[in-house]
Amino acid sequence: MALPSGYDVCMGRQLVPLTLDNLPDLPNRCRGCVFWELDPVSGEEAQRSGRPDLEKEAWISSVLLEWGSCGRVVYVDEAAVGYVLYAPPAYVPRSFAFPTSPVAPDAVQLMTAYLLPEFRGQGIGRVIVQTVAKDLLRRGFKAIEAFGDAQWTEPACMFPAEHLLSVGFKTVRPHPRYPRLRLELRSTVSWRHDMERALDQLLGKVHSKEPALRPL
Repeated sequence: MALPSGYDVCMGRQLVPLTLDNLPDLPNRCRGCVFWELDPVSGEEAQRSGRPDLEKEAWISSVLLEWGSCGRVVYVDEAAVGYVLYAPPAYVPRSFAFPTSPVAPDAVQLMTAYLLPEFRGQGIGRVIVQTVAKDLLRRGFKAIEAFGDAQWTEPACMFPAEHLLSVGFKTVRPHPRYPRLRLELRSTVSWRHDMERALDQLLGKVHSKEPALRPL
């Protein structure tokens, strides 16, 4: 039986479109984090209310209805090991709060991503970016942009600027802390031919059966 469009699969490993059904599979702190989904003031109010998870669910529901797929969840043998979020900047209120804003109108913003510690440092982050690029190329977009953290020290809501550079992004607006970086999707066309093979090789190295998700 053919899988629905948007599934990238290799044997027991999948990058599955994020939906309201698999939203609970995100790590706990990520599940209740609305750093990107709300502006700074609204985000603080959501945290004080004690139910930021409802705001995140409402955001994902709205983006799915109005724009379509806005993320992927990475599974190994049916256990979630990571995820990525992305959307046009009009759907990402926090994107206007940076000194290097705004994201270019022809780009989709790569918002955030997370991998379990035991899956890091194996190139899986590159495969996740490849998967996002493949999806957006299919949908007719020209580029991906992201705000990097040039002083990144531990997992948080932003990407290390160094990691974005390592997977093909180029700096379009420098800043000592929050540079804005861009990946032209036409430069990633060749990635599509070996993406599934790379995913199989990278995730196939991991022998953990049912890794437990950990908070950021």
